[in-house]
Amino acid sequence: MTTTTSVPETLSPGTYRIDEERCLITFRTRHLFGLGAVRGTFRLRSGEIRLAEQVQDSAVRATVDAESFHTGNPGRDRTVRSARLLDTAEHPIFTFTSTQVAESGGRRVVRGRLVVRDAEHPVELTIEQARADGPQLTIVASAGIDRYAFGVTAMKGLAARRLSCQLEIVAMRKETEAEGR
Repeated sequence: MTTTTSVPETLSPGTYRIDEERCLITFRTRHLFGLGAVRGTFRLRSGEIRLAEQVQDSAVRATVDAESFHTGNPGRDRTVRSARLLDTAEHPIFTFTSTQVAESGGRRVVRGRLVVRDAEHPVELTIEQARADGPQLTIVASAGIDRYAFGVTAMKGLAARRLSCQLEIVAMRKETEAEGR
């Protein structure tokens, strides 16, 4: 059974350009056979959210700057950006494109395809919070990433397989030609 869910009244349908300067992508993982915590960030390069009247018709596309990987440990950061792991010289961006927006377990989820190092795999973003303030849309979402799925398998044991990510996205509504008249 398919249900039709409308966009909450606080969110206005339309196209929103993601403001990369005001966004934050953070991650948590483990290293040294799970003994040590690692926290870091990535920068969003660009993106767009198309919020439709019916939530399931909405869409998201975003690119992340792979070279922006940062944990505060310069040696670790160089190693992760190297050809051994992310190979940011050859693969400078990650791309996420949504395939479905749905309800799951009482929450909204954005299912899509993430491309890292030319490997494409499904990823599910769970929307933790979505709110609008005039033309500004703010979304907080979380996702789990399995680096092995993308062929990033070096340093097993020294670097954990899974990353827990949180995205804080700020986007501004674009004016359409009809709205501008």
